Amino acid sequence: MALKHAVLAALLDGPATGYELTKWFAAGVANFWPATKPQLYAELARLEGDGLVAGAEVVQRDRPNKRVMTITDAGIDALDDFAREASKPIATKSDLIVKVRSLDVVDPAALRDDLLAGLVRATDRLHDFAATEARMLKGREHDEYLRTARRVGPYLTLRAGLARERAYVAWLREVLDVLDLRVAATAPDPPHRRAAP
Repeated sequence: MALKHAVLAALLDGPATGYELTKWFAAGVANFWPATKPQLYAELARLEGDGLVAGAEVVQRDRPNKRVMTITDAGIDALDDFAREASKPIATKSDLIVKVRSLDVVDPAALRDDLLAGLVRATDRLHDFAATEARMLKGREHDEYLRTARRVGPYLTLRAGLARERAYVAWLREVLDVLDLRVAATAPDPPHRRAAP
């Protein structure tokens, strides 16, 4: 998938400036397609050049003008064409997973610190996704939302992010437990104290 499809899909939520799109990516799209602000702005320019989005200058008082982007019919057609293509398997690239694969030969203390930092990041993302889910549901139950919401695609992709982060948090905790168990099993026995005479 090219970044363009993720941007086009995000614009289905409505017109947006590059700044707003950056916030949308951070809040929801990043759980399946991360992108930096410069990448998003460059992609918007390409999409506009290709006629897949249309930009309109909005004059603002006491603030710089802003450019609001809207998906075009050609952009929707591009998403439809993309949806007809066979999807590629999910690929995971993770430095941390490579380090865990090397667990038996690396410094356990350094690995533990990295795992704990990863756990903090994953837990924070999980809380962010859960807060976004609560905002989307607005007090409705899951089934009611799926029956009545105007669009369910963003909610379902958020659910994928939630499921992945929950699984990742559980995996990190499991690895930490195993690491602690192995370190405890290999720790030298404390020296025996001689009994006082």
